Amino acid sequence: MLAAAVLLAVACSSHDYSDVPEASPEQVSRVEPLCWWTGMDTPLQLMVQGKRIGSFDVAVEGRGLKVKDVHRADSPDYLFIDMDVRSAGEWNIVFSCGELSFKYPYVIREREKGSRERESFSTADMIYLIMPDRFADGDPANDRGWVGGTYDDGSVRGWNPPSTPDAVDRTDPVARHGGDLAGLLSHLDYIADLGATAVWCTPLLLDNQDYESYHGYACADYYHIDPRFGDNAMYRDFVAAAHSKGLKVIMDIVTNHCGTAHWWMGNPPFEDWYHVSDKYMQMNALFSVYMDPNAAKVDRQRQESGWFVPSMPDMNLDNPYLLKYFQQWAVWWMEYAGIDGLRVDTYPYNEPEPMSRWCKAVTDEYPRVNIVGECWDYNIPQLAYWQKDNPNADGFNSNLPSIMDFPLEHAMVSALCEDNVWWDEGMTRIYTVLAQDFAYRDLSHMMIFFANHDHARTADVLGGDIRRMKLALTLLATLRGIPQLYYGDELMFRERRDCISHDGAKRIDFPGGWAGDGVDLFDSEGRAAAGGPYAESSDLHDYARALFQWRKGCKAVQQGKTLHFLSRANEGSRNITDNTYAYFRYTEDEAVFVYINNSLGERTLDWGHYSEFVSGPAEGKNVVTGEPVTLQDGLTIPAKSALVVEFKRP
Repeated sequence: MLAAAVLLAVACSSHDYSDVPEASPEQVSRVEPLCWWTGMDTPLQLMVQGKRIGSFDVAVEGRGLKVKDVHRADSPDYLFIDMDVRSAGEWNIVFSCGELSFKYPYVIREREKGSRERESFSTADMIYLIMPDRFADGDPANDRGWVGGTYDDGSVRGWNPPSTPDAVDRTDPVARHGGDLAGLLSHLDYIADLGATAVWCTPLLLDNQDYESYHGYACADYYHIDPRFGDNAMYRDFVAAAHSKGLKVIMDIVTNHCGTAHWWMGNPPFEDWYHVSDKYMQMNALFSVYMDPNAAKVDRQRQESGWFVPSMPDMNLDNPYLLKYFQQWAVWWMEYAGIDGLRVDTYPYNEPEPMSRWCKAVTDEYPRVNIVGECWDYNIPQLAYWQKDNPNADGFNSNLPSIMDFPLEHAMVSALCEDNVWWDEGMTRIYTVLAQDFAYRDLSHMMIFFANHDHARTADVLGGDIRRMKLALTLLATLRGIPQLYYGDELMFRERRDCISHDGAKRIDFPGGWAGDGVDLFDSEGRAAAGGPYAESSDLHDYARALFQWRKGCKAVQQGKTLHFLSRANEGSRNITDNTYAYFRYTEDEAVFVYINNSLGERTLDWGHYSEFVSGPAEGKNVVTGEPVTLQDGLTIPAKSALVVEFKRP
């Protein structure tokens, strides 16, 4: 890398810059971060892009902002400027080269009181995962993207978005469908009423690929909301509105890759800004190379440097300027929009050590913030490796607070598909996964789920059986960890049947989110009247709502320990499971008993089997129906059903 730090100029507050003209868009096309705040622990390093800006000296007009160092990039069209933030205000950054000078206004704001101490998502929450393009179209006027004018970009200058060629076509499963921030805002009451307390939206930043941009994971601009969703100001309004409804907001971000339509492609600041090889190199999805003492270096290199797909260039976090750029970017959105936490896509595809420093930088700025990483690994020791403070043999510490529990997801879905089971199948799968909880550093920082946007629709996997769906929801609401529910899984959403199978076919539009929809599942009357594939949506929704509204007030589930039991049924000389699973979630004062009957027949409760936890009958309440229940021998649980009873401990 050619970028040795070079001090080009130091601010001189006594100099008169009043006659210096403002920079043209060609002279200074970008300054990122877009603005900053006083009282931040994160050092401010501006990335400035402009035609041959690398040959200019830099100063600041005024005393509120001071130039500390200026760093030259490989490309002559960039400068990286280390700033000393002293006070709030609008300060002119002055660029000079020979007789040519121009200035750019940069805003420093006062940091909001209490920002550093904000609370994040935890086991007390239920997270509702939404793909915004498929949720609701609240503003059809933005379906074409930018149609003129400027958008709020959080700084003193407006933002003129590029043209957005991926047009709206609801008949195409991988085209844009028009969902937006206005649609999200208009349905926050539905989300809160369901019992959710946090919202995770798949990426809302500009994704400007020519085709299949709807999912947002191929970022084209890290500092701007895609104009087909809205703008930065609307996103900030969305966060504030969610907070007013008791909903936290989690931002989905991608540090591993951008999209080939990103504005820096073709002219990056440094030659190693993203990974480039002589010929295209696909990543190998081999997470074991990080902890495997026998792994070949070439396998690790491919894991770190290979591209996710040809349309998603792999970023090089070993470049210190890129790492700092991403650290500031995450902090900027936290501060600008007031968000409550982060979800990091494809976490193990990043270089581990730089990402550890990235996590530490964000959590140093916000000590209580929760960050969850997508570590798609079904191997429990390998998954545990990525959680903060895990006692790894190689000494590596990710500084990543939370991980997504893919082993449990796989066990839940597999178990609920199985009827005639052997000793290690059916509900034994879930028991076996939880039996390995000793491998994890912090069970309270694990996100549990039975599906997300990358999975097949659960109702399809479970054969459209509402009983199995209710069992999945029961497990999600009562097992340890932070539950995440994928939009529509409370309504029996199933894959589109009118198109070729594709990920986009699974990411279906929420009925009622578009003008002219024949069914409105956001509305209780619409759910009750729905027929066809949604005939059971009202029943399942009400079941999910009862569970998650109850869960909001249940400390035993949110904070309690687990004691679980697995029954066996003797069948001749074979010892097989009877496909049931029972567990207690408990604190010193209260307990919840959960009995999952995943079998094809009715089961009768043998209450004495659980005598090590409670002796004798226990009086409690069925949390779904509200009816009183006496937990005792002889209580029957119908086939493919669950019993969840809350009671006080003696």
